[in-house]
Amino acid sequence: MNLVVLLLGSLCFLSSQAHAAPIRIGLSMDTLKEERWQRDRDLIVAKAKALGAEVLVQAANGNDALQNSQAENLLTQGVDVLIVVPHNGVTAASIVASAHKAGKKVIAYDRLIQNADVDLYVSFDNLEIGRLQGEYIAKRVKGNVIWIGGAPTDPNAKMLRDGQMQALKPAIDRGDIKLVTEQWARDWQASEALKHTENALIANNNNIVAVLAPNDGTAAGVIAALKQQKLDGKVLVTGQDADLPACQRIAQGSQTMTIYKSIPALAQAVVEAAIELASGKEVKQANRKVPNGKKDVTSVLLSPTAVDKDNMRQTIVKDGFHKASDIYK
Repeated sequence: MNLVVLLLGSLCFLSSQAHAAPIRIGLSMDTLKEERWQRDRDLIVAKAKALGAEVLVQAANGNDALQNSQAENLLTQGVDVLIVVPHNGVTAASIVASAHKAGKKVIAYDRLIQNADVDLYVSFDNLEIGRLQGEYIAKRVKGNVIWIGGAPTDPNAKMLRDGQMQALKPAIDRGDIKLVTEQWARDWQASEALKHTENALIANNNNIVAVLAPNDGTAAGVIAALKQQKLDGKVLVTGQDADLPACQRIAQGSQTMTIYKSIPALAQAVVEAAIELASGKEVKQANRKVPNGKKDVTSVLLSPTAVDKDNMRQTIVKDGFHKASDIYK
């Protein structure tokens, strides 16, 4: 009798130990070269740890083939769920196929994976981000505008453009705004934005009232080109991500606005969703469906905020995203 009790006790102990094993999350990142993505990684790792999970991180530095092989490696290491920030939203479909073959679910984080049976998309509302950028320009200036898009391989860049055009179309139709150039910035590179802005300034004899830059990295390239012509601070420049250098430029006057996206909220949402998926549960925060060419992907979309010098303290500083002493140094 005592032997039976001992055996049962041992089995219960082993079962509880197995059950207590932490959920392992694989995080496949496009790059860690930008401040924004370093912040995402750190917040995701910290949030997972707080919830009893662990995160294995790989970064591909913009290399599609490397990202695919890194994702395979994460699956081989036995992760329970995969979070992917795709460099290329099309080729990353192979990552989803590999994960599903291994019986694991995939979350597309911040950038949608196209033409794939991806299980969840967690991001900000990119159409709304584009609308906020377009509305900001349409309400404040009339004249020639340079349009620069993000990476043409990134579905987010195309959603941004859709939102921007929705907001700008009435002003364009009235003749208040004219898009004098429309160029995509390969891999969201600042150097691409600089080149496109330089060419547009030459072609239009510096007669430009605004540059619609898709994010803060490209805005830096735009401002470098404007500075060469002593136009920095005179031409409206948009952005996105609320990077510290961008916030400093807004305080100084060379960049006009950015889109603030609460990365802590996004990181919390994706970790909670990853744990729910790995546990076989439904994602509580799912609130939208976003088409990716293959299916309408269940999505968690958070709301962004337009920020300029007038509301910087009430948003970015108040939330602790950046310190006022760092922005206004």
